[in-house]
Amino acid sequence: MAIVGFTWGGWVTGSTAEASASQRASAAVVGVLAPVCVEKFKLAGDASANLAALKKADSWSQGEFIEKGGWAKIAGSNPPEQVSAVAKACAVLLAGA
Repeated sequence: MAIVGFTWGGWVTGSTAEASASQRASAAVVGVLAPVCVEKFKLAGDASANLAALKKADSWSQGEFIEKGGWAKIAGSNPPEQVSAVAKACAVLLAGA
């Protein structure tokens, strides 16, 4: 019965369920914070110059540009990996605008 449950029934161990929930929670946080980052970017004094510089950068460097500018850092203590993920999502939103 256990073999059938884990193989075809969709059962998972507690650690697998926890890892999956953690990934979904992180993705949700990034999804909420990326638009906040975009607004912080747009409200900066030199937004048009920064947007031009962002669009000149290659797609691999755009997230780093946002992160170095401090727009992805939200009040409170964001873990570094979360700041990077927010910066990348923010760059995608800005580059598409």
